Amino acid sequence: MSPATTGKAETARNGEVLVAFKNAFLLHLVCGLGLAVAFWFAHIVYAVNLISDPAQTLYLIWVIECPLVIILYSLLRWNPEQCSFLKAVVRGLLGLPAGALLNTIGAIVLGAPVGSQYMKSTINWSLLMSLFTFVPAASVFGSSWKDWQRLFAYTKPTRVLDYMICIPAHGAAIGAWFGAWPMPLDWERPWQEWPICVTYGAVAGYLVGMVVSLGFTLIYGDRQQHVKGD
Repeated sequence: MSPATTGKAETARNGEVLVAFKNAFLLHLVCGLGLAVAFWFAHIVYAVNLISDPAQTLYLIWVIECPLVIILYSLLRWNPEQCSFLKAVVRGLLGLPAGALLNTIGAIVLGAPVGSQYMKSTINWSLLMSLFTFVPAASVFGSSWKDWQRLFAYTKPTRVLDYMICIPAHGAAIGAWFGAWPMPLDWERPWQEWPICVTYGAVAGYLVGMVVSLGFTLIYGDRQQHVKGD
């Protein structure tokens, strides 16, 4: 039985993980459904949402989404013959706070409010953003600076797995940036408070990024098959 039929990713001779469109679709579907379940759980079980209690809602979202993202992307780790699944999971867990720290710094530099009343919301928002941006790459590539630089500094994905990581991450960041636009406007709406509209923008951008990455995955899949056959 081939690796594809058992649900495992195939690996090329150079250690590259070959991801079929079906597997990419299922991964993004599960991650998207995880977000939907998290919002539903916060609303039904705890009777909170981003407007009524952003800190607790964000906490519930990233806690529910975290194991899904880490486990799924760890299954697609680079060079699985040398990196165990457990090691990839540990890399994802370590990437979560590291990415959150960088997202926190970036948000503050770009004008996020600083104060004790915003601290919990900022921390939980940063952890959620880390799941969208840093954790998948940490689980797959670990500390490979070349791959991090290629995806996030130069934005040059070259294979299916790159598109799966790079495009949703950029979508979340761009969505958060656009989501911040209504904050300084004098509309006096509850959802203009930090980080409510920024979170909605990030989630929307992340979901759009997943759909776009599937399009690239479908296009790039044929080229990947040629690499597999060589």
